[in-house]
Amino acid sequence: MSDTQLSREVEDAALPIGVVDPATVEQPSTISLATKPKGRPRGGFRAMLPTMTPKLMVGIILVVFILLLAVFGPFLVQDPTDSGNPALQPPSSEHWLGTTKLGYDVVAQLAYGARGSLQVGLIAAAIAIILSLIFGVLAGYLAGWGEDVLALMTNIMLVIPGLPLVMVIAAFATNRSWLLVAVVLGITSWAGAAYVLRLQTRSLRTRDYVSAARVAGEKPFRIILVEIMPNLLPLLTAQFLFAIIFAILGEAGLAYLGLGPTDGITWGTMLNEAQSGQALGQGAWWWFVPPGLLIATLGCGLALINFAIDEIINPKLRNAPAAARSVRKAAKTKGVTA
Repeated sequence: MSDTQLSREVEDAALPIGVVDPATVEQPSTISLATKPKGRPRGGFRAMLPTMTPKLMVGIILVVFILLLAVFGPFLVQDPTDSGNPALQPPSSEHWLGTTKLGYDVVAQLAYGARGSLQVGLIAAAIAIILSLIFGVLAGYLAGWGEDVLALMTNIMLVIPGLPLVMVIAAFATNRSWLLVAVVLGITSWAGAAYVLRLQTRSLRTRDYVSAARVAGEKPFRIILVEIMPNLLPLLTAQFLFAIIFAILGEAGLAYLGLGPTDGITWGTMLNEAQSGQALGQGAWWWFVPPGLLIATLGCGLALINFAIDEIINPKLRNAPAAARSVRKAAKTKGVTA
């Protein structure tokens, strides 16, 4: 036995029981440190924000374009009721999208129509969300006869056809302002969102933190506002965007039937004037295609944003891309090893 081995055995024998020699402990590898995740988990308010994806980016770009057109467009175009232009002039350098049968500039009408349609959509969506909160969240939190009464009113509104009711109300109004149309659309489109919110609130009211707040003596209003509402924000945002789409499409349908607002210009009134002016028969495509295309663009943008928000509400949609990548990676690895 060499001197080095003999000295090593003596040192080991001198160590107290249960003490490990530091020289014999395996040091952590630098490779394991490099494999640690670098990013921080999303928490708090950031966890409720949708992840930036290509479809979300496209949706934001489309909606921002419509908003810029509605906010700044009317300041950059001529009077939309100026009939001093040539009638039914095709698109040119002077009139980018031509003129109507009465000589109105189509670009000017599109800019003012964007403002009018967004006003109707936002007001109607706000009214629908407020009513859905009252009849959905409140009914979901309450128990007993209060929940039964609110649920009954929601079910009655669900079975009543919305569009015929809106048509009847609009037909009896002689002077239909855009505000009246927005209010009518709002009070006839809240039942679906209220039903969804009621089911979600009924699930949340049985959670431990809600029960703890109730046992601690918190008032029902504070429990709804502090404990339940933050968990409903993604769902409320999705319902609000859907209500905007429904209101704009509903206003366009009413206006096309001649029941739209009479005190302003919207994309729906443009379609009605194009239909009454026989734009399709005269080949004036620039009169009816742009407003229909902008309605579709806004609906597409809001729908893409809504899809991104759905990934927060539905965990299956949130985990679907990662699961698909794992399957593709496993299939690729199996193919390489084979």
